[in-house]
Amino acid sequence: MTDVAAEAQQAGTLVTLAVLLAAVLHATWNALAHGVADRMIGFSLIGVTYTAVGAVVVMFTGPPAPEAWPLVLASAAVHVLYQFGLLVSYRLGEFSQVYPLARGTSPWVVTLLSAVLLGQRIPAVQLAGVLVVSAGLLSLVFVGGMPGRTAVPGLLAAFGTGLLIATYTVIDGVGVHRTGVLGYAAWMFLLQGPALPLAGWASRRRSFLSGLRRHWRGGIAGGLVSMAAYGIVLWAQTRATLGPVAALRETSIVFGALLGAIFLGERMGRGRAVLAGVVVAGIVLIDLA
Repeated sequence: MTDVAAEAQQAGTLVTLAVLLAAVLHATWNALAHGVADRMIGFSLIGVTYTAVGAVVVMFTGPPAPEAWPLVLASAAVHVLYQFGLLVSYRLGEFSQVYPLARGTSPWVVTLLSAVLLGQRIPAVQLAGVLVVSAGLLSLVFVGGMPGRTAVPGLLAAFGTGLLIATYTVIDGVGVHRTGVLGYAAWMFLLQGPALPLAGWASRRRSFLSGLRRHWRGGIAGGLVSMAAYGIVLWAQTRATLGPVAALRETSIVFGALLGAIFLGERMGRGRAVLAGVVVAGIVLIDLA
């Protein structure tokens, strides 16, 4: 292997490890959010954190480049739709089915969109890795058995949510190249942050404030970890094609299951263990390219 090829391989491995760290952080904030029984309160606290931290950071970064504004605004809008879509999915379906479907849909759609819209092409081995990761995640939907007719509304909502994840991933992949990671992320978090707290206030009124006081520690911690996780992903998107980054990010589902088994005493089960192995195989293929 030449020095240039070796350096490229090392850079690719660094990106892989960074996004896997982001996946662990993503699983961690989901575990923190899981500790807040009222999901509207949990998401609202995360929105408050986004708003507060974003407002502080933009005082130092200033406004994004003019050509980045449409992407920042579009990303914030799609993120808000994604958050509401996730809440609707949770209300209509089982978490163990809708969440893997939403997250597993994203990588292959991102790969398709980035190829068609951005002209990004990835090596065949890496493409195989993306598809293997997606297949492993999507198969988690069927671990508990074939979903019945009553599950269809939740699954449709989850699939729509997965398309929203893919949409903001592609938007952000372009946006960070136009204005830099920190400034882009700060404005994106600031603009999307108020939506869910305002919705929670409108729907709960008096009980909303008491819910915030009761769960503020877990909600704010989840928001901070979430921001760190996505910040790493944005950085990775400046150094790699979008499809593999999206696939590696969504391995957070597997890390979440492992964290639950290790620290919360949750049962991993043979089916989840096998599919976790499939996802790991996909990760290896992505890093080999």
